[in-house]
Amino acid sequence: MTAELRIAEPAPHLHAVPPQAPGNDIEDIVADNLSRLRALRHLSLDGLARKSGVSRAMLAQIESGRSVPTIRVLQRVASALQVSVSAFLRNFAPQGLVVLPVQDSPRTVSGNGRFSSRSLYPAGERRFEFHELKLDALSTEHLQALVPGAQKNLVITHGTLEIQINDHRQLLGTGDAIFFDADHAHSYRNPANVDAIAYVVTQYPETRTV
Repeated sequence: MTAELRIAEPAPHLHAVPPQAPGNDIEDIVADNLSRLRALRHLSLDGLARKSGVSRAMLAQIESGRSVPTIRVLQRVASALQVSVSAFLRNFAPQGLVVLPVQDSPRTVSGNGRFSSRSLYPAGERRFEFHELKLDALSTEHLQALVPGAQKNLVITHGTLEIQINDHRQLLGTGDAIFFDADHAHSYRNPANVDAIAYVVTQYPETRTV
């Protein structure tokens, strides 16, 4: 006799958020994120109700902070907005911890659309910056010199990049890393037929000069 295996579904009363921690209002966090994500998708409450199958009245209660949705409801809303459930909880974190959901990370794209840089650090001026770089196949991107004393530490995680600093050129493959002074004009060239991905940490001097 073969036992039947069943996947347990969450109870209707089970919420998608942890118990409220001191100093945090879960209803407001979910409400703020729902309002922000709905605005980003240019959806009215009626429009989101149609896409998610959750009633307009329920969505209005969640967005006004009067109700915390069950995990089933939150999954349906998240699917309609094309985000993960965690996107509704982004501010629910201990002090000193910042979560940066991929869909909210600031991204800079070149004029031709072949190079992009995504910020992987909280907004604000800092001595250290962390970016994900993507360069399309057979493309080149020229970058201006940074402030005096600025330095970069770059690692290739996919593909090939040629880094040019002044007259020096250095070809790097997957897993290779390079450290260089970034207060000179420099460029990235992808000589391969596949896109290149790299991560770079930029360090600025303690006192920036303009």
